[in-house]
Amino acid sequence: MTQPPAIFDTALIARHLARRPQASDFVTDLVLVDLEDRLAALIREFPKAAIIGPDLERLPQFGQTASARFAFERHAAFLGTDDVPALEGDDYNLIVSILHLQAVNDVPGYLARLRARLAPDGLLLIAALGGETLTELREAFLAADALVFGGVSARVAPMIQVRDAGALLQRAGLALPVADVETHTVRYSSPFALMAELKALGAANPLVDRSRRLASPALLTAAANAYLAQDSDADGRIRATLEIVWLSGWVPHESQQQPLKPGSATTRLGDVLGKA
Repeated sequence: MTQPPAIFDTALIARHLARRPQASDFVTDLVLVDLEDRLAALIREFPKAAIIGPDLERLPQFGQTASARFAFERHAAFLGTDDVPALEGDDYNLIVSILHLQAVNDVPGYLARLRARLAPDGLLLIAALGGETLTELREAFLAADALVFGGVSARVAPMIQVRDAGALLQRAGLALPVADVETHTVRYSSPFALMAELKALGAANPLVDRSRRLASPALLTAAANAYLAQDSDADGRIRATLEIVWLSGWVPHESQQQPLKPGSATTRLGDVLGKA
């Protein structure tokens, strides 16, 4: 089978993560709070559960919270060249992937392999950075590259679009697919403050096809000026988009609700609308 081209340098991502300070970051914290809410809404038992994340030290030790019911096995992402951690067995009732999918080289294969580890009626729950994340920074660097170098380089990674997510879940053989998005606007004192935070979070350019030229002061200044011109507020602060895409799907099982067959309806839509 032909391997998909490598888009992300996972070894570089692992090095970036290893060098960042041992402190929580607001993106992971935001996702984990949302995860707690989503787990609290599940009213069934998941005896065997796993969670996958880029930095296990930043995942909480689950205590007196909604997730305490699940006794997660914890698995690190971005280790070695294999996108999927070494999960033991194919009888997981729940697998959660946190902030990993957006830097996976083979997304359909990743989803299919996680699905293969789930038992019938098992749940796959994923949070990933969405396609609108850092769109302002991406556009600023495109303008700066064109101005300084007369061409463009990929400096901000592509990310999953929510409109594609449902189809990817179905392609992986998952039933009842759901995709939703949480969009946040984060403000910074300057473009340089945003760039500094991204570096501190270990989120520097992870692309295999990245430019090997160092970002010169002229390029950074041009990018900052382009950012300020397009995405600054009256007080001089700049806006950055953070989009979190949540995906969920179930391994098919006879107990799940099934769609009705076409033509089996007993009430006409026109009658219902007429009554309304």
